[in-house]
Amino acid sequence: MQPDELILRLQQKDEKAFERIYALYSESIFGVINSVLHDTEASEEVLQDVFIKVWDNSESYTSKKGRFFTWLLNIARNAAIDKTRSKAFKNQKKNLTQEYFVDILENKSSFTSKVDAIGIKKYIKTLGEECKKVIDLLFFKGYTQKETSEELNMPLGTVKTRNRLCINKLREILVN
Repeated sequence: MQPDELILRLQQKDEKAFERIYALYSESIFGVINSVLHDTEASEEVLQDVFIKVWDNSESYTSKKGRFFTWLLNIARNAAIDKTRSKAFKNQKKNLTQEYFVDILENKSSFTSKVDAIGIKKYIKTLGEECKKVIDLLFFKGYTQKETSEELNMPLGTVKTRNRLCINKLREILVN
């Protein structure tokens, strides 16, 4: 079955199409969510929420606005960020084990493993260092643009501009 046909059938609420989409994308989407949350259980919960949103809102997807995977990725990223901002998640993280912090410290610069989780490592490698930093913070670590601005010690407007330019460069690479 062709991807366009699969998406059309999903939009018509075909359960088999939904199952196939879940099988195709769930592992990659889980990787993105877990790279933001660093919590397997919470990531699995958010993954389920993401696919419920995909089922409920499938008719809002249109190929004119972009690729299906990008639409799905944005839903997942936003859901993961929302989870990190929830009071329950923040309270849960107050009493973390030392292993969690060791993992964060070891993975703080582990941009490579995160981009590899969703299969775009080879594309991001071609971007400049500043693009890598901005994309890592915004898309893989779940920072807001303001937090990214503070982390990189760069004006907010510059972060916004770089984000737009870097995403456009990535789009060009993926289209060619």
